[in-house]
Amino acid sequence: MPEDEFAAIRQRMVDTQIEARGIADPRVLAAMRRVPRHRFVPQGLWDQAYNDYPLPIGEDQTISQPYIVALMTEALELKESDRVLEIGTGSGYQAAVLAELAAEVYSIDRLASLAEQAQKVLGGLGYKNFQVRVGDGTLGWPEACPFDAILVTAGAPQVPRPLVDQLALNGRLVIPVGDRFSQTLTRIRQTNEGVKYDYLGGCRFVRLIGAHGWKAGGVDF
Repeated sequence: MPEDEFAAIRQRMVDTQIEARGIADPRVLAAMRRVPRHRFVPQGLWDQAYNDYPLPIGEDQTISQPYIVALMTEALELKESDRVLEIGTGSGYQAAVLAELAAEVYSIDRLASLAEQAQKVLGGLGYKNFQVRVGDGTLGWPEACPFDAILVTAGAPQVPRPLVDQLALNGRLVIPVGDRFSQTLTRIRQTNEGVKYDYLGGCRFVRLIGAHGWKAGGVDF
């Protein structure tokens, strides 16, 4: 399929799945119209890339549904000058959306194969304002902090303290928190009066594995 046809399908995706469901930030909507989601999934799934559901990307991981990507991005309240940390690079699609909106994007994934593929796709699309590395995302990226915004794209049993500590004053952390079956999308703000919480609704993500998340390979309740 030619790229202009993908662009037309992408426009319909934003109109019907995202804007129609209440996402109103014009910068987020524009970014969702620009980023070619099909380039972040296996080629055999390109015909499903703009449908309203997650898709497998290997290693038992998924690319999130477009609406959730837009919802979480809007919740970050990004400015062009912001420095953003993403926990859970996955396919790299969310990192691309963030790179459209922020000055710098730092992204961590615990799986080298996904991190390497995401870096390849992001670079191939011309993004330059990002860094990807392999590691335990629950520990954050201490040498690069503080961050204006942190986005966690996996479900955590609790909010990892290192991520809160790496927020700048007035920084925002958006993270799914709950059990392994369902979570609540939570926004944490670092303010002069302390940490404040907003609850943005239910969601379901793969588990956040790490020192301040779930244990790898175990049965989690």
